[in-house]
Amino acid sequence: MDSVDILVVGSGPAGSTTARFAAESGASVLFIERRAEVGVPVRCGEFMPGISEIRDMFPNLEDAESLFAVPDSLQCRHIEGIKLIDPKDKVTLLDFDGYTTDRDRFDQYLAGLAQEAGAVFENRRMFESIEGDVAKTTKGDIRFKVIVGADGPSSRVARSLGLAKNSNPYPAVTAQVKGDFEPYTYMYFGDIAPGAYSWIIPKDGRANVGVGFSPKFASGSLSEYFDKFAEKRGFSEHSKLEGKFVPSEGPIARTVAGNGMVVGDAAGQVISVNGGGIPLAMIAGRICGRTAADNISSGSPLQSYETEWRRIMEKPLKTAAFNKKLADTFAFRSERSTALCMGILGQRRMGNLIRCKRIFP
Repeated sequence: MDSVDILVVGSGPAGSTTARFAAESGASVLFIERRAEVGVPVRCGEFMPGISEIRDMFPNLEDAESLFAVPDSLQCRHIEGIKLIDPKDKVTLLDFDGYTTDRDRFDQYLAGLAQEAGAVFENRRMFESIEGDVAKTTKGDIRFKVIVGADGPSSRVARSLGLAKNSNPYPAVTAQVKGDFEPYTYMYFGDIAPGAYSWIIPKDGRANVGVGFSPKFASGSLSEYFDKFAEKRGFSEHSKLEGKFVPSEGPIARTVAGNGMVVGDAAGQVISVNGGGIPLAMIAGRICGRTAADNISSGSPLQSYETEWRRIMEKPLKTAAFNKKLADTFAFRSERSTALCMGILGQRRMGNLIRCKRIFP
């Protein structure tokens, strides 16, 4: 039977970052991935906010520079702002610094950092359940001292630990198209169905495009909505659609149970109003990895992870979740209500909405 100090399930930004910082702190770490290749297929918008934007959203965050330092080769396109478009095609332009990346290469880079730090990686190995201090997987049992679930919004680790699942996740689908685009992220609201949103995120001669929707307000299929969006925007050809579910109601109530923790999408650490999760996964992953290693070396409580990530991220994430509930209540019921509410909010409040800040008063 395999035996390790810390077992991390999942190799996305949350899992790889957790594995890296746990290994750097001296623990023996194994991180496993059910898929054949890290980051494949790509199932997100591939946008990363700039460090200044991350600091603005999370003012309690320290040492952002070292955490988010990535090679220039991973930055496909600098983004100058976000254009928010209502159902009547009225545009609200927000200054917003960031860049787009190839998520497969980005995730593989983070997994490489974890391995350089000493973590052992194994793909094609699926986590199934926990029995005591043993994880059951498709390639045999693994004995662990600490287990970390970084296995997405439907986390099996969370379920095995008795932690809550993400409620009301949004289905979303994404694809790649070729073309030349302005250096702005385009976000469309309510133009293809009530409660639906779509995006164009430019890259180098390409763009990541996609749609998502709230099942509360829209009853069609993702492929139907994507086809409608593609027709309206003139995308005659695109890559294969890839889908996922996006946590939409903020973090789960508890992220620590017994000798286990959950991080990233598994913990609901996602910005409710726009689905952004990469920076949050990395912030929480660094805390989680260090906490797990401290537990191994000195017996310090895993609850320190809960305390620290909430100190940094809970207030902005709860504000974002509250703002989304306001949007669900007042904006997303029809094209008319969406356009009216976006008009009332205006540029300043829409900027606050995107940045996880209060929009009223």
